[in-house]
Amino acid sequence: MNPPAYTRAAALPDILRQRLVILDGAMGTMIQRFKLTEEQYRGERFKDFHRDVKGNNELLSLTRPDVIRDIHEQYLASGADVVETNTFGATTIAQADYDMADLAYEMNLQSARLARAACDKYSTPDKPRYVAGALGPTPKTASISPDVNDPGARNVNFEQLRAAYLQQTLALIEGGSDVLLVETIFDTLNAKAALFAIDEAFEQTGERLPIMISGTVTDASGRVLSGQTVTAFWYSVRHAQPLSIGLNCALGAALMKPYIQELAKVAPDTFISCYPNAGLPNPMSETGFDETPDVTSRLVREFAAEGLVNIVGGCCGTTPEHIGAIAHAVGPLAPRGALTTAFYRAAA
Repeated sequence: MNPPAYTRAAALPDILRQRLVILDGAMGTMIQRFKLTEEQYRGERFKDFHRDVKGNNELLSLTRPDVIRDIHEQYLASGADVVETNTFGATTIAQADYDMADLAYEMNLQSARLARAACDKYSTPDKPRYVAGALGPTPKTASISPDVNDPGARNVNFEQLRAAYLQQTLALIEGGSDVLLVETIFDTLNAKAALFAIDEAFEQTGERLPIMISGTVTDASGRVLSGQTVTAFWYSVRHAQPLSIGLNCALGAALMKPYIQELAKVAPDTFISCYPNAGLPNPMSETGFDETPDVTSRLVREFAAEGLVNIVGGCCGTTPEHIGAIAHAVGPLAPRGALTTAFYRAAA
């Protein structure tokens, strides 16, 4: 029997002090490589479903678990220490777009189990592998009006977000996640609902897993979409006492560096993560993004060489080839300096 998640994850802070930890790359990019049809997304179980479901990547954990398992194993084989569950859009709020909100719990549970099995297969005493239960931002924002003519309008509220994230978190914990990753945050209020729900889940289950938090700077202003600077974003979520704080997606590594520098400065006692896109979108490339593995890995290596990061990986457009190149590039480098204070709220 596997040990409980808080026991498995207990070694993570020490590992992060000793070496750079590698996060996996994009799930959507890899799914696109399979060129799945509508029928393959549906599978036998949903062959008569009343709506098109192609593009609902989270559904594949139920209908094509072999695809999701293969993607996890490709990333682990390339050197990833941590793999994310296929749950970026597996909330009732996001799944309502497909009339599949009632499947959200099952999607999260099965996605976590698939990632858990892959990590168990590749783990060794010298290189344990970890499952990050991924909580995405949802397609709705609690801070911004969807109607330019009505600034006060909202299509979701805090309570709806809290309930959706609570259900997701409970399933991710049950499925065997080691850490919880609140990622691609463009609205800090959405993230605060997720963090509130995570605390509720900890109280209900008696398990307290490490939390990773990753925001998204949406343009050269250096702000998340809901208007906060990187510094303000950190002070809005630091109460969660996360294992790590970082940035992902959006700008790509070349434009992300000053914001990682800012984050490293204002959060000196917290591990820092960075997993950028493979540059800017390019519909003519195989992955849909500009950068080849050698380019992305060179840019990410600069972050590590400057002593800015503890966790590195890839977001949109990155592949196992990108992750393998990143792991090779940063392997000889030391992580961001050992933290002197116990800011992170470890499991009791």
